[in-house]
Amino acid sequence: MIYKLRRKFILISTLSVLLVVAMVFGMILALNVSSTNRNMDILADQVSKGGGRFPGSFDEPPLPDKIPPMSEPSFDFINPETPFSTRHFTVLFNDDGEVSQVFTDAIYAIDEDMAVKYAKEVKGGDERGWISSYRYKVFSSDFGTGVVFVDGSVSLSVLMQTTTIAGLVLLACAALVLVLIFILSGKAVKPIAESYEKQKQFITDANHELKTPLTLILANLDIAEAELGKNEWLEDIRTEGNRMTELVGQLVALSRMDEEEQELAATEVSISEIVLDTVSEFEPLAKERGKTLFSDVDRYVTCNGDEALLYRLIGILLDNAVKYCDNGGEICLTLNRGRRVVLTIENTYAAVDEIELGRLFDRFYRADKARTFTGGYGIGLSMAKAIVEKHHGEITAYKKDSAHIGFKVVL
Repeated sequence: MIYKLRRKFILISTLSVLLVVAMVFGMILALNVSSTNRNMDILADQVSKGGGRFPGSFDEPPLPDKIPPMSEPSFDFINPETPFSTRHFTVLFNDDGEVSQVFTDAIYAIDEDMAVKYAKEVKGGDERGWISSYRYKVFSSDFGTGVVFVDGSVSLSVLMQTTTIAGLVLLACAALVLVLIFILSGKAVKPIAESYEKQKQFITDANHELKTPLTLILANLDIAEAELGKNEWLEDIRTEGNRMTELVGQLVALSRMDEEEQELAATEVSISEIVLDTVSEFEPLAKERGKTLFSDVDRYVTCNGDEALLYRLIGILLDNAVKYCDNGGEICLTLNRGRRVVLTIENTYAAVDEIELGRLFDRFYRADKARTFTGGYGIGLSMAKAIVEKHHGEITAYKKDSAHIGFKVVL
């Protein structure tokens, strides 16, 4: 149990960390892409304002006395050097849709034919976007429609590098956190482990402490009956003594089943035979109490499990059904196999709406708030659940309708 708790703690923590890392990485990527697109759009806007060229002339280099003074550093990347560092080309169309001008003097890798090809591909589509590694903008001018392309290869390369670095850093941080979680998870569940061990020790000690006086009581009871004869009071003592002995035995069995190190003696067993044998044992009891037991069992259904524990599982469920089935009611058992072995046991129970189905497998839970003794102690279904979990299966309680309750076991 403690191992499962620690494993679940590590799994939940791992999923939480990875989810946060994925969200942070997604935010970083989205912000970087948005920033890159915004910067490229600013450059495209500058070129479109100049009618296809950056405002200013590339024909004459700036004279030393015309070079503007260095400004204070700022986040505005448009500066006097921007026209010379920005690679771009523009294609202008007249009102008839024919190419009127092509500007490729600010780029080396694109000739006029390639520029016209790109422009025709994007013309008539979105106003802004990407084609290859070029950010484009479709704009209107006095002479017609123009398409400006700005080379974004450097920006895309920087985007890729920064995103990769951010991803690697986040993964490294996540790995470090997961290692710490794995190391510290033992300390996190230590108080629960100690409490659980004390509980098991208490049950073991209680078993040893109670067995001896119960044995002496029952032995002395035999002597008293031999001398005084049987009477009502001695019979009550024997009944309660046997009840206490049975309860202690069930508590010890349940505690042992909770031990993770206990190996399951699993073999290939016929679950069909186990169910049929157990049904044949309970049919006379059900008939004696005025209840009818029906069964529909597929033949030759096998599973990998502990035969003794599976006998106990079926016995617990049928015993529970016989005890709590309404007088004159019916108990229906079915066993079939599709992809997995499925066992269902349903019985009539008029008070099904008053039951907390989610608590039926809690230890010592009794639907009867007055806890009137009906022959059970409230731990039978807990044992059934422990047996099913030992076989890596599932057990659930459900309300079939307003007058029937059922239990479903999947192995």
